[in-house]
Amino acid sequence: MHVVSQVFALIAAAVHVSVWPLESFLYERRPWVRVFLTGSTADAPEVRLWRFNVGFYNLFLALGMIAGFVALRLGHETVGRTLIVYLAAFMVAGGITLVVSAPKLWRGGLGQAVPGVVILLTELLRNS
Repeated sequence: MHVVSQVFALIAAAVHVSVWPLESFLYERRPWVRVFLTGSTADAPEVRLWRFNVGFYNLFLALGMIAGFVALRLGHETVGRTLIVYLAAFMVAGGITLVVSAPKLWRGGLGQAVPGVVILLTELLRNS
């Protein structure tokens, strides 16, 4: 797997790890309200369980990407590449879904999708 793909796998993991506590634990804190563009925390109690789950979803994506990177570094090329490419495609699809369903969250969609796009394009061009 190309070094660019590996670097962007770590970037994608870092993005998702950093979003995890924001969504799961810190959503109601004033500075993070702007991150999610809600403008208010009035709905926070009603969506607490949903936010908690989405935060951990991001953590699990990050851990999968890290597992793929570790597998590569340990010499398990097929396992590592499969994990990274699958999760990159998953993140791209998630980013597109976010933008389509909530256009005002386009920054979050880009943050989720762009590292995956770089990984997929790098691997596609590397294999063509």
